[in-house]
Amino acid sequence: MPSLFRRKTEDIPAASEPVEEVEPARPKSYTPSKKELGQATPKRVSNQRRVSEPAPQNRREAYKKMREHQREERAEASAGMRAGDERYLLARDRGPERALVRNIVDCRRTVGTYFFAGAIIVLIGSSTRMPQAVQIAANLLWAILAVGVIIDSWLIARKVRALVRERFPNTSQKLGALSLYGIMRGLTFRRMRVPKPAVALGDKV
Repeated sequence: MPSLFRRKTEDIPAASEPVEEVEPARPKSYTPSKKELGQATPKRVSNQRRVSEPAPQNRREAYKKMREHQREERAEASAGMRAGDERYLLARDRGPERALVRNIVDCRRTVGTYFFAGAIIVLIGSSTRMPQAVQIAANLLWAILAVGVIIDSWLIARKVRALVRERFPNTSQKLGALSLYGIMRGLTFRRMRVPKPAVALGDKV
């Protein structure tokens, strides 16, 4: 005789099984938002930056901050220009053709780098207070420098035309302007050239 206080096994409810969460059906073109991915939106990031940087208290402080931002931007632009970054270069320095011309000039020594130093010596030596022999030597040095610059400029222009035609046959740049660009760079001291040289002396271009 079954006990009145014993429950039948079939009356015991089965342990509840874990129910998997089913995501709602979404179209194939659905893209999860950045909130769902746990990423901050650009607007939220910009708001965080604004909160981290306190607002100026008065016009004087606002003007000071504006000057600081401008100084930082100028320093960044100057560094980018010296490094040859296309974003900061002047219009006269932009383009692969101009970069090639700079490398042509920077990989060799030019007479123009000695021209201004020689011109100072000539200016001092040609003074009427100097002995006649010094004046003659100064004038001779001036003539040698002038001839050297002319020959060196002709060689630079010749090489610029040849390499630009070879590597950029469809260029829209004028060869005369590129040659003049190389000649003027050759007249500048190597350390003062902007953008700074990207090749060393003796490198093959």
